[in-house]
Amino acid sequence: MRRHTIAPRPGWQQTVESQGLIYPLTRHPDDSLRPYWDESAYYSFTLPEVEALEEIVEELHRMCLTAADHIVTANRFTDLGITDPRVAEAVAEAWHRRAELPSVYGRFDLRYEGDGPAKLLEYNADTPTSLVEAASPQWFWMEELFPDADQWNSLHERLVAAWKKQAALLPPGSPLYFAHSSADELGEDLMTVAYLKETAEQAGVTTDWISMEEIGWDPLSGRFVDNQLRFIRSCFKLYPWEWLTTDRFADHVLDTLDNGGGTGSTLWIEPAWKMLLSNKALLAILWELYPDHPNLLPAYLDGPRDLATTTGYVAKPLLGREGAGVTIHEPGTTAPLREEACCYQELAPLPDFDGNRVVLGAWVVEDESAGLGIRESSGLITDEYARFLPHVIR
Repeated sequence: MRRHTIAPRPGWQQTVESQGLIYPLTRHPDDSLRPYWDESAYYSFTLPEVEALEEIVEELHRMCLTAADHIVTANRFTDLGITDPRVAEAVAEAWHRRAELPSVYGRFDLRYEGDGPAKLLEYNADTPTSLVEAASPQWFWMEELFPDADQWNSLHERLVAAWKKQAALLPPGSPLYFAHSSADELGEDLMTVAYLKETAEQAGVTTDWISMEEIGWDPLSGRFVDNQLRFIRSCFKLYPWEWLTTDRFADHVLDTLDNGGGTGSTLWIEPAWKMLLSNKALLAILWELYPDHPNLLPAYLDGPRDLATTTGYVAKPLLGREGAGVTIHEPGTTAPLREEACCYQELAPLPDFDGNRVVLGAWVVEDESAGLGIRESSGLITDEYARFLPHVIR
């Protein structure tokens, strides 16, 4: 794994915008606009390196599924902050019926610097973003600048294949709606949903658009409807399950949830069992089930334990995006336990490449490794000001 500096292409911003990345810049606290898509540098890997990482990702995914089964079997929902019995029941039913429910993708965040084992930082399995830039602009960037190189990137073809395979699980006779929140001002969620909609259409799935705010409830029929009062039989949503099960329509969601048994009215993608994998408590449960695994970091739910005096630790809220609420504690420092439920994970500082802190976002589609996106940040927390950099396989 190497970092290389390079001159950005003339007109790069217009180029990536035309390829679906309509948010190439990020506004920083000083009100300046700086590149989010950053092609002033790129990373290179060897093929054996990528092949080894692919195997690690698929092993981690299998371990996560085992952990999910353990959570359900041992009834450990409260460890995930799921205290509503109806929600726990819905998640458990979805897990038991998972073979009947479409489930498309997820993203592992890994610490890796080219030597030593990759370490799991978290699993974004419900509403992962940065998909568009990983699948499309970085592939076209490579084809233009390094036509003889390769890339860890089979995202597009795997997504289309996944929709073709899972189309039979969708309710017949109605479109699959693709929904995002209209509160997304940057357009990232919108374009992620648009790209997934495109891959579904290429697989022959009939689709339609809607925003989460436009979804209505018809009290006469007891169904969710679109803005033309048509039943929404299935919906892919870039809207976290923890919101879906706590907002003012939560009771209706649970009352009409189609978990593959045909008794409900709305099939939601990703399915409810993804709540088991998108929760940071998963990290601690993995460590319980696979202690000292080379690709895991020690993690606990009841506090940092000996991490506070040995390696230091990171306190992560069980739910959150883009580093929100994450705090770093060096060894020997004293800090009170957080009032909110957290996972306490060993501090493993992100590797430093030329002053840039790097995290690998490794994608899975269905159960297979599918691609890589790299983000850089100035500090140890990969936050909303991180930059996306392309990569090649040498």
